[in-house]
Amino acid sequence: MKNFLITKSRRLRSTPFSSKIEKQGVKSYTMYNHMLLPTFFTSPEEQYNHLKEHVQIWDVSAQREIEISGKDSSKLVQLMTCRDLSNSKIGGCYYAPLVDSEGGLINDPLIYRLEEKKWRVCIADSDVLLFAKGVSAGKNLEVDIFEAKVDTLAVQGPKSFKLMEKVFGDKINNLKFFKFDFFDFNKKKYLISRSGYSKQGGFEIHIDDIKAGLELYDYFFEVGKDYNLKPGAPNHIERIEGGLLSYGNDMDIADNPLECGFDKYVNLESDIFFLGKENLKKIKKEGIKRKLMGVKIESKTINLTKEIPIFNNENNEIGKLRSAGFSPNFDKVVGIAMINKKYCKESQDFKINIDGKSVSGKICSLPIV
Repeated sequence: MKNFLITKSRRLRSTPFSSKIEKQGVKSYTMYNHMLLPTFFTSPEEQYNHLKEHVQIWDVSAQREIEISGKDSSKLVQLMTCRDLSNSKIGGCYYAPLVDSEGGLINDPLIYRLEEKKWRVCIADSDVLLFAKGVSAGKNLEVDIFEAKVDTLAVQGPKSFKLMEKVFGDKINNLKFFKFDFFDFNKKKYLISRSGYSKQGGFEIHIDDIKAGLELYDYFFEVGKDYNLKPGAPNHIERIEGGLLSYGNDMDIADNPLECGFDKYVNLESDIFFLGKENLKKIKKEGIKRKLMGVKIESKTINLTKEIPIFNNENNEIGKLRSAGFSPNFDKVVGIAMINKKYCKESQDFKINIDGKSVSGKICSLPIV
């Protein structure tokens, strides 16, 4: 595939850290929430190995944050998600699929409860701001909704804990998974969550002061040499192996949360009301007809720019491959596919056409082990 330049404009925003990561040698971007999201600096395979052994800092400012506050803020947030948030606590981060009136997936964000009547929705790649405003207007709710001026750095990898302790002190060690708190550095307070888009462990630093954030970024690289800190980005293969789904790639509005394995986040028996609840009840009663599964493919290369059909040995289509890439760990291509329920069995054989050749593979569970 040929390389093309991307023309930047107000519709396609860079981030406060773009100039720094370009000096550090970023080689590729993707588009995410109308913003630049780095994808790799050296190679996906090299960064995969480094992430699993050391520590990386990622510019994930493209994970925009929608702030919802006001008298009816809790009502609006609950209307948008199928997860029961009635017992949510201030200081908690909640993985909470958003659904429309048909039960289709709008997004799969982390929702932060900042105060009793103040929330942040840290979104994947879709226009949640417009969705929230539409629901609010339709229900005539008293809320204030806007995109917060917040940019995010992720510190990920097994050495992230020691690095963060070096920068923010011992208190960071008390932060539990999917919790957030405020930490000081150089007389500036940062909201930091124990979260991130990898299975290697780490943190996300939410920055509302750009000047201070740029100084913090530089300081990380001053003290990070002992931990082999490098700039990085969410790693496609590591997240596939870990079963971390990507909205817009593995799933979209045409899929529902039950098909995507989010059963524990779909609260149909509680008294809460959310959009699409009755449709999801009907889908659960009838049973889903397909499901996201992991796959292992006997190939070392794949160029996936659209869904690829998957066939059984009788040449019947049984699903579609949605994400894939070469895994150094398995020495073959691994991926995520939407599979017809009848064939959602571990070790189910299939065939797939890659570059004009028929290649064999097997269905497996997620995460891929």
